[in-house]
Amino acid sequence: MDVLIVYPENKEQLDALKAIMRAMKIAFKQESDVYPLQEVEGVTQSLNQANKGQLTPYTGIKDMLFFMK
Repeated sequence: MDVLIVYPENKEQLDALKAIMRAMKIAFKQESDVYPLQEVEGVTQSLNQANKGQLTPYTGIKDMLFFMK
């Protein structure tokens, strides 16, 4: 059987879809796109560094290993 992925734009749409699926006895599960805080902070920090021009270009594995010392 095929799987549908839907993207409701607001809570009203979500509630309506869930009500319809329950009424039709269609099995579903709800998942949220929640990312761990440390991942969000890491991406935010990287974007801030990029905006400030604080980037270190990758030119090869030797440079990367030297940078890590």
